[in-house]
Amino acid sequence: MIIKSIVSELIDPKRVILRDALSYCAILLDDNNRKPICRLFFTKKKLSIALVDEAKNFVKKDIETLDEIYSFKESLLSTIKSYL
Repeated sequence: MIIKSIVSELIDPKRVILRDALSYCAILLDDNNRKPICRLFFTKKKLSIALVDEAKNFVKKDIETLDEIYSFKESLLSTIKSYL
């Protein structure tokens, strides 16, 4: 829901879909695995978010709380802009 609220500045939040995988949760635009917004990793020891850079590679960042996702607003919005 945090990611939906951030990207709602540019797109309809209904276009943001969570797809669960074995080791992470993929957040996708239009339920298309070729349009990843980010990935969320939840392990017993730590939380991480993997953001998409300009070259479509994932850059993993450790976070302490889910509220820290708001600090990655610019990166998430730039990813959405690249798909529009």
